[in-house]
Amino acid sequence: MQQQKVRVRFAPSPTGGLHLGGVRTVLFNYLFAKQHGGEFVLRIEDTDQARYVPGAEEYIIECLRWCGLNADEGPHIGGPFAPYRQSERKETYRQFAEQLVKNGYAYYAFDTTEELEAMRAKLKTPENPSPQYNHAARLQMRNSISLSAEETAALLEKGTPHVIRIKMPANEEVGFTDLIRGHVQFNTDTVDDKVLLKADGMPTYHLAVVVDDYQMKITHAFRGEEWLPSAPVHLLLWKYLGWESDMPEWAHLPLILKPDGHGKLSKRDGDRLGFPVYAMNWTDPKTNEITKGFREIGFLPEAFLNMLVMLGWNDGTGKEIFSMPEMIERFSLERVHKSGAKFDFEKAKWFNHEYIVATDNDKLAELFLPVLKEKGENASLEYISKIAGMIKERCHFVNEIWDHGFFFFQQPKTYDVAAVKPKWSAEKTQFFMDWASVLETMSDFSLETIEESFKQLATSMNIKVGELQLPFRIMLCGGKFGPTVFNIAETLGKHETIERIVKGLDAINA
Repeated sequence: MQQQKVRVRFAPSPTGGLHLGGVRTVLFNYLFAKQHGGEFVLRIEDTDQARYVPGAEEYIIECLRWCGLNADEGPHIGGPFAPYRQSERKETYRQFAEQLVKNGYAYYAFDTTEELEAMRAKLKTPENPSPQYNHAARLQMRNSISLSAEETAALLEKGTPHVIRIKMPANEEVGFTDLIRGHVQFNTDTVDDKVLLKADGMPTYHLAVVVDDYQMKITHAFRGEEWLPSAPVHLLLWKYLGWESDMPEWAHLPLILKPDGHGKLSKRDGDRLGFPVYAMNWTDPKTNEITKGFREIGFLPEAFLNMLVMLGWNDGTGKEIFSMPEMIERFSLERVHKSGAKFDFEKAKWFNHEYIVATDNDKLAELFLPVLKEKGENASLEYISKIAGMIKERCHFVNEIWDHGFFFFQQPKTYDVAAVKPKWSAEKTQFFMDWASVLETMSDFSLETIEESFKQLATSMNIKVGELQLPFRIMLCGGKFGPTVFNIAETLGKHETIERIVKGLDAINA
């Protein structure tokens, strides 16, 4: 018998920014698919029209493009199982919902909002503070189980608003083997009669995910552990629709937790603690409020993915830096943890630093150029590349090339003269005036010749070299920072170096 080709999917709702937990789900799907020569499908679950946000679908696609996790099929590229937006598959779902009613596995429910609230108020007790619409409550409600066939037909004929609910069996054990957690068992009494088809004809997640996974031939479904409580509904739907043998294998991924380990990481936590939780900047279309993303604060996509793969997985060797080919080769569900993974922003920054150090200087220059233009400065990529090579060891983010090297692009506005004043002398002023004249005559303005002339003149004037280097640094940079001072001079060039010496002398002697 021929083995079925691996097909996985990511099915986000277009309701806002893409949480890093969502990107990790994509990553695990992607790695598994590519490892097995399979296909990765993007499907948009836009059936909740009340929560639909314009632009969110395009944002999700752009996030995946930035990460390099490109789908093989999806709403933006098509594929053999199109359409890939649930809103465009509306009639498909009604057909299967009606089939479930016909076969006695689901029913029409005509209850109004007021009737549902009255039921919850009536059945509410200290032991049961949130009564469910379940096998015990359904007989007290207005549905095709409590009503006669004639009454039901009349209500449907009149076009009375209604939903279709699954008829959960009482006290039945259902279970499945999770690829991460092993065998998982549920009692159906813990689950209410979930709505499958809403009054507007749109399916809920429960029906849509089963129908879509079946029709799109999905073989493996990875999702967050928060979906585990819904598993009994989905198990029964696969069974009731006669598709049990085609049900994908499930893997419920551990949560990404707050840094203290208490609860799921949320956007609010990121706002409170000062780090992003979205892959990219998200602009709320109603308020125009911008929520920062990993891309915009200066993360490299490769570092972002490497950080994510280590949240809940490792290969058992202690290795932490993985290229995408290495991730694809070594990833395994057996090594995915059952418990949640604490998010550590300092560790995330470490990953980004490691990737920045390993990144080609020319590529860093291209990434930094937009940051430089935002600062109102411009420079050639060749010049920026040289600077990146000197200071990238100090950077956690691409935009920190500015923080650690702004003086390469603009002359100092202030000088830390207090650092040199106590040991300053007329002899040192004379040294820099004379050396500026020496520099003017140099045809080879290289690091070696600059340093050699500096030391020769200092020796001839009987001044210690160490006492001159700090003043020179402050003349060039404005303060006690930056890479090797002669490297800075070589990079700035002869004219700029001399000009800064003159201006620095004026500031020190003022």
